[in-house]
Amino acid sequence: MTRRTQLPADALVSEVDPPAEQLGSNDAAGAGRRPAPEPVWGIARAVIAGATRAATAGGAMVRRRLRAQPTSSPDPVFGIFANGMAYLRMGGGPKTLLWIPGGPGNTLPTGGLALRMGQSWSRPFADAGYTVWWVTRRQNMPTGHSFADMANDYAQVIGEEFGGKVDLVLGMSTGGQIAFYLAAGHPETFQHIIIVAAGYADAEHDKDLLLRSARLLSQGRAGEAMALFVDDMYPRVPRPARRILGEVMGRSMYGNTHPHFDNDVMVEAEAEAASDAREVLPDITIPVLLVGGDQDPYFPKEMFQDTAGLIPDCTLRLYEGKGHEGLLSEKRFLQDVLTFIAEHPAAQPEPATEQPETNDQLGAAT
Repeated sequence: MTRRTQLPADALVSEVDPPAEQLGSNDAAGAGRRPAPEPVWGIARAVIAGATRAATAGGAMVRRRLRAQPTSSPDPVFGIFANGMAYLRMGGGPKTLLWIPGGPGNTLPTGGLALRMGQSWSRPFADAGYTVWWVTRRQNMPTGHSFADMANDYAQVIGEEFGGKVDLVLGMSTGGQIAFYLAAGHPETFQHIIIVAAGYADAEHDKDLLLRSARLLSQGRAGEAMALFVDDMYPRVPRPARRILGEVMGRSMYGNTHPHFDNDVMVEAEAEAASDAREVLPDITIPVLLVGGDQDPYFPKEMFQDTAGLIPDCTLRLYEGKGHEGLLSEKRFLQDVLTFIAEHPAAQPEPATEQPETNDQLGAAT
């Protein structure tokens, strides 16, 4: 039997704060991911956009076996799988897209601007016939849980909840780095894979920022953590404005987190700092589409090129003038993905993958 926390969509598409005990709030690839400088309003939007690789939902527990049945509601639905990986489901198409979010990736966008941004990113894929499953890292990860271990967690949830295979995996930033390991170790779990804004490893400066910000988040000092990100991303913005923006973002993004968040944010940051995917990239035997911006301050174009060069069959798309953020909203992004899929038929075509059945009604705790 599968246990799953779930809230009906209409309870979450509002501007009100979500319930006190949440599944989480997110981004340390906001924590270690600096968009290119832009006007002040653009700065606020970029920082907020980084938050969308985050947040969590809560509710009552329901128990029900998942069956192979397509979802029909286009409204966002939140829940948690039996292995502790929370999800946000958007769209209702017959094809399945598993979204591996940036870090810290154990949270979901539950409402307000963060949810709307997540919906805007997923809508083109929903329109193209996909149900988008934004799936977090599992909760209460043990110390030393590596990116390879997190990839194993995603393979497990695909096996247990999606009938063993999804149509498309999309990994963003930190999620893209985990997706390298999924591609190397579990190519049988998906038909196609897209990796966005991710290189084989973080630079030393970014590792330091990542760990410092994660420590603050784990101590409940979200405002200071966000201010640290803003200081690093936008040093030319007046310091008082950076402090205020950091505090506002800290409250917005991390006001409600699940009980294991303090642990998980550190485990993931330590895993990212220790990761270097160059050891596994040559083991990837399936085609990969890697998308990046040539102005990404975390992964310079030379790193994208080196990363692509280590993957035996990699198509690299570098968007001129683009940084770490904004790639998903590029009009050409969806077309590049669909073209890649059309030009690289799955090695073993299969019927549409299974959609886990969802129950939009609240149930009693079990």
